[in-house]
Amino acid sequence: MSDSFLLATRIPMSRKEFEQWLDTAAPEVAVVENPEAMFEGRFWDGQPARWQQAEVGVTAREYFAESAGDPYSTCVLVHRDGALEAYLMYFGFREPDIYTALLLFAAAGQVAAAPATVLFWAETSGVLGTADWDGWLATLAVGPARARFSPDLDLVGVVDALRPVEERFFELVELLAEAEEAEQESAAVAPRFLDPAILA
Repeated sequence: MSDSFLLATRIPMSRKEFEQWLDTAAPEVAVVENPEAMFEGRFWDGQPARWQQAEVGVTAREYFAESAGDPYSTCVLVHRDGALEAYLMYFGFREPDIYTALLLFAAAGQVAAAPATVLFWAETSGVLGTADWDGWLATLAVGPARARFSPDLDLVGVVDALRPVEERFFELVELLAEAEEAEQESAAVAPRFLDPAILA
């Protein structure tokens, strides 16, 4: 099993809605219609979801500001071209982080301009899978009306829209490696990778 776990999404919203979301607290698990079905129909089908690990009440701003300084995660999270764009990688199955981020993305869906999908998968290289890949761990549909796990979502458009975000993620990975080798300041908080409003 991989030792790296990723979450990625692109949720359409205005800049005002994005900044409103940053101050939104992670909601109760009930924001997801079927939290127990997180892994149903996917690679981990049959595994229990452990939502008690989620940090309910932390704001998106607090959570992602802390993530930016975490040496065991790599985070791209910005508002760009009319959408919240996120590509998060955790070293190890860090359940509090995974479940908290999913709740925060469900909250983002409530202010979204259109429905979107959050992808969760395991991949040591960090590469985004193809739409028909059988390795997805969970796919969460979010939107103003509801958040719901579903194994039957059409992921073609979702994956295509995330390819530019994936490119920025690997640009960040390369810069972080160069900075570490040269003992320079980290690029993790550069505006291209972490929206300045998160650290405001």
